Parts: sequence; structure tokens; C-alpha cells
Amino acid sequence: MTRIGISRFGDLYSDRQAASLMAYQRLVQNAGDKSWDSDFRTALATCLNCVASRLVFQNCTLSRWNASRGTIEGAFGKQALQNTWDFTESNPTSDGPASWSGSIVWVVKVIEANLQLEGEATVIQSSAQEQVLPNGAAQAIITDPPYFASIPYGDLSDVFYVWEREFIRVYFPSLYVKGLTDKADEAIVSNATLDRKGRPKSPEFYREEMTRALQSARCIISPDGIAVIVFADSRTESWEAILGAMIAAGWQITGSWPLDTELQSRTQATNSASLQSSIHVVCRPRESMNGMQQRNIGEWRDVLGELPTRIHQWMPRLAQEGVVGADAIFSCLGPALEIFSRYSVVEKASGEPATLGEYLEQVWAAVSTEALSMIFEDADAAGLEPDARLTAMWLWTLGGGKPAKSGKGKSGEPEETENEGGDDEEASVPAAKTTGYSLEYDAARKIAQGLGIHLEKNESIVQVKGETARLLPVSERTSHLFGKSGENGTVTQGKTGKKAKKSAQQPKLFGELIEAEATEAGWTDLKGPAPGTTVLDRLHQTMILFAAGRGELMKRFLLDDGVGTDARFWKLAQSLSALYPTGTDEKRWVDGVLARKKGLGL
Repeated sequence: MTRIGISRFGDLYSDRQAASLMAYQRLVQNAGDKSWDSDFRTALATCLNCVASRLVFQNCTLSRWNASRGTIEGAFGKQALQNTWDFTESNPTSDGPASWSGSIVWVVKVIEANLQLEGEATVIQSSAQEQVLPNGAAQAIITDPPYFASIPYGDLSDVFYVWEREFIRVYFPSLYVKGLTDKADEAIVSNATLDRKGRPKSPEFYREEMTRALQSARCIISPDGIAVIVFADSRTESWEAILGAMIAAGWQITGSWPLDTELQSRTQATNSASLQSSIHVVCRPRESMNGMQQRNIGEWRDVLGELPTRIHQWMPRLAQEGVVGADAIFSCLGPALEIFSRYSVVEKASGEPATLGEYLEQVWAAVSTEALSMIFEDADAAGLEPDARLTAMWLWTLGGGKPAKSGKGKSGEPEETENEGGDDEEASVPAAKTTGYSLEYDAARKIAQGLGIHLEKNESIVQVKGETARLLPVSERTSHLFGKSGENGTVTQGKTGKKAKKSAQQPKLFGELIEAEATEAGWTDLKGPAPGTTVLDRLHQTMILFAAGRGELMKRFLLDDGVGTDARFWKLAQSLSALYPTGTDEKRWVDGVLARKKGLGL
């Protein structure tokens, strides 16, 4: 039973849909004259079966209407069966969307696009863990392996197999499997499927099976051959597993390149560190030309000494190509691991072998250091407190730092918006849209560790809940920045899972600011709020004052209290302006503060 109430594959189809699909399948199986050449008849039936297969996922109770294109989207908007509140049903005998005639057009296009290909292909049904070619038979291998725990391809294949197994039994009996597809050897992390020993598939199972598959691949490739392994998972645990399998299988990683393959508008890409590219990891067998495995030992000290230089060579190059954030981080793994994987073992001074996990911690540290030097350019990032460095690196990891499309005036300074930042008038601001900027906890921890920062000690800007870490939006820091020791503020939740105290629901976004003013007997006639203890806190205070329309207080804050005389304040503001995503409150507010700089004579 799935979470959306489906217990059988038949539940995916209405009676009318199921009847029409079965009718088309009977016609496909009986296509052609039995006196025709058997190979031609098999080829014709196979092409027609591809047409019928397209109808399987378009004509079901999970299909959706795409109003912009006037078409019917099939069950797989992404690699999963999605829940829908309603479904669209077509008439498959018409000329409209999701029809038999429309499916024929798609299949014909594929055939025509491949007519220029010459030669024959050999297709073998085999587990990737088995070696089916002789040693050294291939010059190149390109593979897109399963992504750890992301997509249950085996389970999803059954959506089609339950319809196609009768066709396969008749025309391709050697491929026929009774029941559902065999998933025992599928390399995936899942509690829903079991291995051949009846155990849930753990991360260790995934790494062992991927090592076997990549060992098989290394055996069939020639000593001077090349392999490309495509991976697009933003979880560090996934990368450690696949990279560990590559090295354990005897491959030397020689490079990695990001290619844009992922939709930026997909759900999981919103305010998260999802990859916008697939990382193509290039590797070669770690063996001599006579096919013998090389056993060479590297020195840990030498490997670590070469790492910063390699990262420094790659990250600016990636930035010039527009590759930033998570894409840049994982694109650096290839060059970084070229150093580590050239050796069969890397030993520390004590003689103890260095693990891949230890090395990847060093890679994250080198990437973080280089990224900060790029974010702040000529500024000394070390002069900023940990919260500013962590915030900048966090936003950069989420893909910040790309040129803004709007918000620049003629002088190059951000333009102040018309309805924000007015002098001493109460701003009526709607509820906050921003919910923060999320990273996988382990990735966030490694970013912080790479900067020499303890993630749990920065709870005023970060909230950890389960396996997700969230950089708090500025609006959620109001009470912390203006209240008394955060008494009225949001108390963040640590990884221990203790319940966090929540501030009372406010009718306005800056209700906390109004309360703080009342507590201090009103700031209008006084000197204003006390400056925060860090540059980031003072910048966030200024952004909140700007957004709340406390222009006079903001002026006093920047001039009388000297906040605006600190060069680090403006450098951080400019950097965060480039890092905050376009369209967010933070982006508008920090640009509004920057726009006031010249008018205040700063």
C-alpha cells in the first residue's frame, strides 16, 4: 500500500482506461500477417508496442492536464508516481492528446532521428555487477548509475512491465520474467526492497554493489580506455558512496565536468542546494599498459599540500563559466580526487591509511576557503565574524553569486523601491514569503567545518531540524536582533530534536519590532536600537529598519552609532546583495540599504 492509497497496479487505471489499453495490446500482439518474415514482423510489433507503452503512462488516473501546452502530462512528472487531486482522461481513438495517433507520431520521430546510424548494436540483458565482455574489450564506458536512495527505478519499471510482459513472453521469451521484475541486485538504499539474503538495502549494500559493478567495468576496458560516470545527487553521503566505490574498484579519477541537465523550476530545486547540472566524472583504470594493477603509496602530507592549488585553479574557471554553488562544489571533486585516487593507498605519517571520508573533509575545507575569497574578492573574509562567513558560503552553495537581472540604477547602485524605506511611517508589510534557505544537514555541517565554524554554535542564524539545516530568513531574526537577549525571539531547534519555543503569531511581519519599540519606551525620541555584536547582525538590523519604514532610525543607526562607518558593513552588504536570490525580501532590503549609502554621505 502506497501513501496515496494504491495497493495494486490496477488502481492506477479506470475501467475504461484499462479496457482500452488491453484492446490496443491485443492488436499489437496480432499485428501483421503470420506469413511475413518473422524478423520483420517482430520489428513491426516492437515499434507498435512502443506506441502502446506511451499510452500506458498517459492514460491513467495520475495524468494531468497541461493548460499552457494543451496536452496531457503522463503519470511521471518526475521519477515518481505523483498524487493528483483529479485526472484528465483522453479518447485514445481521437486525434487529440494522449491518443494512439499522437503516440505514433512520437515513435516515428525517434525512428527518423536514428535512421542515419549505421552498424548493429548488441543488447545483452545482464546485471551490471556481472562481466559480460572479455578483458580489455572496450575503449570507453559511459554510465549513469542509480543515485543512492533517490529513485526506485526497479519499482517504477513495473508500471510498464505489468502491461508488457505478455508481449515480451511472445516475442522475446528470453527476457520474460514471471511476476514482477527482479530487484534483488538493484543498487539502491531502500527499506522497501530486500537483497538476496532478505536484508534491507543499506548504504553499505549500495557501495558494495556499485564497487562490484565498477570492477566489472574496469576489467572490460582497455588499460588506455576512459570511463564517464554521470551523477547528480547533492547529498554528501551519496557522493562518498559512489566515489568510494570508484576508487575501491581500481579507477583513477581525472576530472569532472558539470553539464546542464536538470530543470531549475522543479520542486526540489527551490531554495535548496539541488544540482542544476549532472556531474560527469571522468576516470581511467589505475593500471599499467600491460594491464597490471599499480600499487603505489602516496603521502598524506603531499596530497593535502597539492589540494588548495588544484581547487584554486578550478573554482575561478568554473565561475567564469557561470557554475557556482552546489554545482561548483561537486565539480571540484574530480580534480581534487585526481590527487587522492592516483594512489592505491595514501598513508599518514603514522603509517595509518587515510580514508576517503577524511580526504573529502579536507576538500570541503579547501572549497569553502576558495569560495569565500571569490565571494568577497579583495576583502579579507577573515575580518568578518563566523556568522557572516557562514551566511555568505551558505547562500553561495545554494547558487548565489550570479549576476542580478534587475535592481541597478544608472550609477550602478541598487535602486530604492518606491514603497519601502519611507521616513518614520508605519509600513504595512504582508506576511513573509521567505521560509529560509535549506541544506542537507551533513552538507551544512561540512561547510561550517570547512570554515572552522561549529554549526550548532550559530543557532541565531541557523535552525537544524532532523536531517535539514535552514538558514533563517532575516524576518525571523527580528526578535533576536531587537529583543532583550532573545527572550521574545525564535529559539532554534538543535539536532537533538528538542521542541523549540515559538514566538506568538503576529498580525504584521514586524510586529516584533513594534513590541521592541514599546518595550524601550519608543525609539523615535531616543537614540534607537543598540547595534548588534557582529557585522552581520548590524546589517540585518539595518535591513529590518529599512523594510519597516523606520528611515530616521536607520539614519541615526548608521551615522550616530557609527555602524555605517565600518567598511566591512558595506562590503558585506554588497556581497550579500549578489548572493541573495532575486525576488526575495532580503535582496530588496539589502539593495535598499545600499541605495541609502550615497545620500547619507557614507
